[in-house]
Amino acid sequence: MISHRFIWKSFTSFHSASTIQSLLLKTYGRSKFADADKKSYDNCYPFIYYLEHGQNYYQLAASAPFSIKPVLLFYGMVQLLKACLLTVDPQYPESTSVLAHGVSTRKRKKQSYEFSQDEVKVQKSGLFTHFSEKMFHVKHLDGEKYSMDQLLRRLPEMSKLYSLHYQSDHFCKIDKVTDRKITIPTTILDDYHMTLRRFEDFVLEMFPVQFTLDKDEQRTNEGPQQKMTFLLANEHTEYLTPLNCSPLLFHLYEESYYLPKSRDNLTKLPEVMIHYLLLYNLSMISRYETEWWSELLHSYSSNDYPFINQFLSISTEKVPYLLFQFLEKQLNR
Repeated sequence: MISHRFIWKSFTSFHSASTIQSLLLKTYGRSKFADADKKSYDNCYPFIYYLEHGQNYYQLAASAPFSIKPVLLFYGMVQLLKACLLTVDPQYPESTSVLAHGVSTRKRKKQSYEFSQDEVKVQKSGLFTHFSEKMFHVKHLDGEKYSMDQLLRRLPEMSKLYSLHYQSDHFCKIDKVTDRKITIPTTILDDYHMTLRRFEDFVLEMFPVQFTLDKDEQRTNEGPQQKMTFLLANEHTEYLTPLNCSPLLFHLYEESYYLPKSRDNLTKLPEVMIHYLLLYNLSMISRYETEWWSELLHSYSSNDYPFINQFLSISTEKVPYLLFQFLEKQLNR
C-alpha cells in the first residue's frame, strides 16, 4: 500500500503520454468501448494535464491562507476526478450538463448559523452525480440531502475530535489480520442491538466484499475481549481496500478500518463522495459567505473552526491518496 506521504511522487508515474495511451487502450478495450484506439490517443494528454492541474491546486493550497484553502482543495479534487473519469468514460465530458457541480446548498440564516447543521442537496445532473455513477456505481441520489455533521461523522480521522468535544466514541476498530481475514469486537452486537446470527446477515448484506463467519474459531474465542472472525467467502472474492470498504471506514494515518458504532452513521457512500460534498460546501462558504467565514476564522466562538480545520487537513492528504488508488486499480489491472 502506497504511503500518503509520497502520493504526489506516485502520481508522476502517470506522466508519460505513450504509457497512458497504452493503458487507456487496454482499459477501454476491456470495457468494449467503441473507437478505443482513437479515444485512448485523444485522452492521454488531457489525462496528464488534469493530474498536473490538480497537483498545482493542492500545492498552492499547502502555502495559501486558510481562508481560501477550501476553494483550492475543491478545484484540485475536481481536476483529479476528471482524470479518473477518463479511465471509465472515454467521452467525458460528453455534454455541458456534467460540467456543473451537481450539488447545491440551502439559503443560510444570517443569525446563529452553524456549519455542522448546514446541508447540501444532490442535483439530478452534474459532476457529483456523474462520477458517483461512473466511478463507484452509485445511482439515484437526486434530491438526497446530507448535513455537514452527518458527513464529518463518517470520517474516522475525526473521531478523536468528536470524543474531545462531545465525549462520545463513535467508532469500533476492525482488526485486519490478513487480506483474507478480519476480526470485529463482539461489543458491536450491543451497539447494533443484534444477535450474532443477525450480525452475520448484516455483514453479508452491507459489506462490499463477501465475508463469512469463521465458526470454528468463534467457538474457541472466549473471554471479555471476545471477537468475531470473518473470512473472505472464496479465493475469487475481491480483497477489502480503502476504496471499496463502505460501510467500513478507512483511517489513513493508522492504515486500519473502523465500523461506526451507531447504525445511523452507516453509509454505502464511498468516502471520495463525502469529501466532495464537504469541500463543495466549504468552498461556497469561502467565496460567498465572507462575513461569517471571516468571523469563524478570527473569533473561535463555536465548535465549527476545529472541525473544519481538521477536516481540511485530512482531506488535503486523503483525497489524492484515494484517487490514486482508483487510478492504479483502473490502469494496472
